[in-house]
Amino acid sequence: MSARDHILQRLRQAAQGPLPLPPDVWGQQAARTDAAGAGDRGERIRLFCEKMAFWRGEVVRTSRDDWPAKLRELCLAKGVRSLLHGERHAAALAGSGIAGLRCYDRPLEEWKAELFRDIDASLTSTRGGIAETGTLIIWPDASEPRLLSLVPPIHFALLDADQIHANLLEAIGAQQWSGNLPTNALLVSGPSKTADIQVTLAYGAHGPKELVVLLLDGEDAR
Repeated sequence: MSARDHILQRLRQAAQGPLPLPPDVWGQQAARTDAAGAGDRGERIRLFCEKMAFWRGEVVRTSRDDWPAKLRELCLAKGVRSLLHGERHAAALAGSGIAGLRCYDRPLEEWKAELFRDIDASLTSTRGGIAETGTLIIWPDASEPRLLSLVPPIHFALLDADQIHANLLEAIGAQQWSGNLPTNALLVSGPSKTADIQVTLAYGAHGPKELVVLLLDGEDAR
């Protein structure tokens, strides 16, 4: 009898019993969330800010109404001369007084040269955040393509404080990812980084050198 036949014989002779129950992934994750205290909204926000700072991302608290003014302050402080944004933010930015506003309203082929040479910063929306890892959830689309968060040296991202989830699994469930995933979903933790050279972590080697999260909250910014 060959080794293969011997293995198959043993499998056929194995006692037949009830199938093992699948692991309770949701229950286990809920227990981890409770243990970490991340079930509380304030704790999720605190943990997200802490983790984002660890990855050298900057979080700026502001309100849902005043973020254009805060963005203007940041652009002035960082010497931003040109800011690329999607059409969905055009109305909010129109009266902000930010210099060098550029709206992404042309085909990608017409933007390539300008994007890599002349654009200092970009502004994108986010779908939410993950407190456990200090991560932004970004779902690019035709109006805000992936390049907006990958090419300009500075990436400004708008994040609603109510959309910060304890962990990735919670975000997947709450936002029902299984029914409407985009062709490209991005998870972003801090500015670009690489450890390809001598296994030494370097920031800004490719993509944005700075990530600034404008955390939108109805409460007073602190």
